[in-house]
Amino acid sequence: MNLELSQKQLRRLLDLVYIGNWILNSTRGDQRFADYDEVESLLFAAAVKAGMPSLAEWYQGEIVPSRAFVEGGIHEAIAEYENNVFFDILAEELARRDMDDVPIDESNYDELASRIDAYISEFEQHGTDNILVDIDT
Repeated sequence: MNLELSQKQLRRLLDLVYIGNWILNSTRGDQRFADYDEVESLLFAAAVKAGMPSLAEWYQGEIVPSRAFVEGGIHEAIAEYENNVFFDILAEELARRDMDDVPIDESNYDELASRIDAYISEFEQHGTDNILVDIDT
């Protein structure tokens, strides 16, 4: 297979591949999906060949994203995504809890959506400042 990309398109593809591999593998420890690491390595090797050597480096015999790439802002994009997903998941989990975790169907979907919206609104205004946990000591 031959895929022709401009340098700008390759650079965007590197971002996408890095983000995808980060999501799939960053929490897996020794049980990483090696085939995704391999694809990432192939693409970062292509970046070197395409005149972007600062984006890749050798590490333990493999080509990996360089420190410059990793520290160049890509993790801010990942953190923004994680922050948004965190609040969305938390809002839905709390809304379902408030509804005693009943199965959601047409009869109660609007109530769930309303509760989620209320939590999202709270998080947008105050973050997690108003979340309290009563811990028995």
